[in-house]
Amino acid sequence: MSRPPSCCRAPIPGVIDLVIERPEGLYCPAGDFHIDPWRPVPRAVITHAHADHARRGHGAYLAQADCVGVLRARLGDITVQPLAYGEAVDVGGVRVSLHPAGHVLGSAQVRLEHRGEVWVLSGDYFVSGAGDANPTCAPFEPVRCDVFVTESTFGLPIYRWRPQAEVLAEVNAWWAANAAAGRPSLLMAYSFGKAQRLLAGVDAAIGPIVVHGAVDSVNAAYRAAGVALPATTPIDAADLKRALVVAPPAVHGSAWARRLGAFSDAFASGWMQLRGARRRQGVDRGFVLSDHADWPGLQRAIGATGASRVIVTHGYEAVMVRWLQQQGLEAGSFRTEFGDEEPAASDPAPAPVAGA
Repeated sequence: MSRPPSCCRAPIPGVIDLVIERPEGLYCPAGDFHIDPWRPVPRAVITHAHADHARRGHGAYLAQADCVGVLRARLGDITVQPLAYGEAVDVGGVRVSLHPAGHVLGSAQVRLEHRGEVWVLSGDYFVSGAGDANPTCAPFEPVRCDVFVTESTFGLPIYRWRPQAEVLAEVNAWWAANAAAGRPSLLMAYSFGKAQRLLAGVDAAIGPIVVHGAVDSVNAAYRAAGVALPATTPIDAADLKRALVVAPPAVHGSAWARRLGAFSDAFASGWMQLRGARRRQGVDRGFVLSDHADWPGLQRAIGATGASRVIVTHGYEAVMVRWLQQQGLEAGSFRTEFGDEEPAASDPAPAPVAGA
């Protein structure tokens, strides 16, 4: 007999889901641990090292091995157990394994198995298609399960990514035109994940590449994990008139950015798909480049799991839940504190969409 999700049904005596909501975050009662908790807990399983999913103060962390370097760079001296993709460990009687999510370095889906039931918590994920190869992290792998907990950051039909190789070609063309005109190209992107994806995709022959310190520290973790990134030049030593400068969105309008002189600027984000997002950001160009699944990608990922029950977290939950129910699936949502990876005052917020 099918049961509605715990977030929207009355408790059934003697029945406890494998994952439930707690004030600290998503909690596995059977194993006594949390997944990506937003308040300090004794044991935390981490899907990836973005700030909205990996926070300070937990007693012990478990994360994918490639994620550990970034976690320590961001959180300091923490107690963390590394786990290879596909490797399974017993945590309080629950079999836990991590599987590629395709989002950023070390990003993982968390598979939980207990008493014959399998849940998969996706964290954030990106489903690649033609022209979308991302050399900076392992590609998403669907994991069969009974219950799938999915993100829905871009869970609206308007979000359909073009082949991102085409977008990277546009970035190169923009940079080359600026270099020919003798002006720096300031490309703003999240310092962890998006920045490295851009660096791996640009044509380093166009000119020198300069990165902000926040990007440089994460680059070190990527290189330590064996990811090839182009060489970068300190801002004071670069020929800025031909340079590509990769920095987080927070530099927009800052004294740091003014050091570049007269420059052209751009922002790389999935939010650039929205009409008016570039105008609100106040930049010359907007490139639609995302590390999250678009609407078709979410559909493909959910279908590939074979799950009969789907629980939606952050994003456009109501739209996704309604679509899932129309497909005959049992669907509901979890309330979480996940959001944009690196929120900043200059970041464009998701705008309401008519008819959503």
